[in-house]
Amino acid sequence: MRHCINCCIQLLPDSAHKQQVNCQGGPHHGHQACPTCKGENKILFRVDSKQMNLLAVLEVRTEGNENWGGFLRFKKGKRCSLVFGLIIMTLVMASYILSGAHQELLISSPFHYGGFPSNPSLMDSENPSDTKEHHHQSSVNNISYMKDYPSIKLIINSITTRIEFTTRQLPDLEDLKKQELHMFSVIPNKFLPNSKSPCWYEEFSGRNTTDPYLTNSYVLYSKRFRSTFDALRKAFWGHLAHAHGKHFRLRCLPHFYIIGQPKCGTTDLYDRLRLHPEVKFSAIKEPHWWTRKRFGIVRLRDGLRDRYPVEDYLDLFDLAAHQIHQGLQASSAKEQSKMNTIIIGEASASTMWDNNAWTFFYDNSTDGEPPFLTQDFIHAFQPNAKLIVMLRDPVERLYSDYLYFASSNKSADDFHEKVTEALQLFENCMLDYSLRACVYNNTLNNAMPVRLQVGLYAVYLLDWLSVFDKQQFLILRLEDHASNVKYTMHKVFQFLNLGPLSEKQEALMTKSPASNARRPEDRNLGPMWPITQKILRDFYRPFNARLAQVLADEAFAWKTT
Repeated sequence: MRHCINCCIQLLPDSAHKQQVNCQGGPHHGHQACPTCKGENKILFRVDSKQMNLLAVLEVRTEGNENWGGFLRFKKGKRCSLVFGLIIMTLVMASYILSGAHQELLISSPFHYGGFPSNPSLMDSENPSDTKEHHHQSSVNNISYMKDYPSIKLIINSITTRIEFTTRQLPDLEDLKKQELHMFSVIPNKFLPNSKSPCWYEEFSGRNTTDPYLTNSYVLYSKRFRSTFDALRKAFWGHLAHAHGKHFRLRCLPHFYIIGQPKCGTTDLYDRLRLHPEVKFSAIKEPHWWTRKRFGIVRLRDGLRDRYPVEDYLDLFDLAAHQIHQGLQASSAKEQSKMNTIIIGEASASTMWDNNAWTFFYDNSTDGEPPFLTQDFIHAFQPNAKLIVMLRDPVERLYSDYLYFASSNKSADDFHEKVTEALQLFENCMLDYSLRACVYNNTLNNAMPVRLQVGLYAVYLLDWLSVFDKQQFLILRLEDHASNVKYTMHKVFQFLNLGPLSEKQEALMTKSPASNARRPEDRNLGPMWPITQKILRDFYRPFNARLAQVLADEAFAWKTT
């Protein structure tokens, strides 16, 4: 039996070798020759614009079973020629890989998605001392992958032409009540008039030996919260009101919410704001109750658990409620005035955007759009709530989000691949559904390898503005916060009507280092590739333009960052 192995491998693309290598082995009668080689048995390389035929014919004769015996039956001279040719071919390929030009070997990654390049290579790090190391390499890759930009641009154009910011249909209050009967039975319609936060007294029927947090789901499902609830238990019994032989506990909801977005500086804002003596946050920084826990979601990929009742969420504000209760019960007007200035905050960065659970609970959807959103329920109880949003350039947000949440194999290459894949998936949805339906599509959001949708700020904000007034929002930019922390914090104080700080308190708040900054190992990966950045800027541009229009502030267009 006679076998031939024919391979055409090219190092620099040209029109003749536009398709990837054709490499086949098998019986001679079934072989298909490479069209570029015109039926000849060649291994071609293009080195410095010159073709080299390193091994004209590689022919293996076998008799009977195919094994190494056929190789050993070669004459010594043929074996030496074969080995010598293979060594040269291997050395040439290795030299290209080691020199950083390996992306020019038209060999696709096995994880390649669609028709896009899989290797936009390394670039300079964020550390200025590293800029020379990959300068040549990044330049080569920019040139190499810019040729694929028109293909990706077609996808972005397809998405852009289908963008339509429509007004959503608001649900009736009665429809909301039907969805959350228990929540509406626990939270009253009116709150105490002499408290800045929405608070009310609720009868507590337990005895002194009763653990008030025994069934709290935050404790049951997370060991890291147990020490927090130990502190709540110790303080609980000393802060009950007594009337007519009954015990009453003060319950409170937040006066304000930091609703988003993730990787936009919300943690840093939270850490600084909680240093103000008039601000008390929930016992857990991000309860995620409105968006996840009330549906029984801990991690969506793990499925649904028992739903966290609203009482478990209210427990998180007990320490703040104790101080407010102390002020309400104080005998002196001075003490009352001091405690009544306390406001409660909550800082779940998922509140603004995450409505992934709706598909599991709300079946009366219209054309794939959720009939109820988080803000509908918050507004039903707290129509006067104050809402703080911290945003950043969505391009940089997405890369930061990727670096923070990706567990392994993080690189600018991998990020580029995931971005192109996410764009394809988003376009596929937009071909059949509305913008809102795609943004809130749980299946799509779980399928996209990067959270592209989180940066579509205009979509979320417009939906929040459909139920809350614009004056109830404070919209901040991380870029401004990073450049002038003091100015940002003063805007927040003014928005929340907080009292002034002492010079020492203000210095502590404004001069402390940034929280939740990028980890050193992630900084060492360097920035995203310029071509990836260009792709994302094109994608986010119409959404940023709409956001800037809504806020009447061109800074939110992020034309220059």
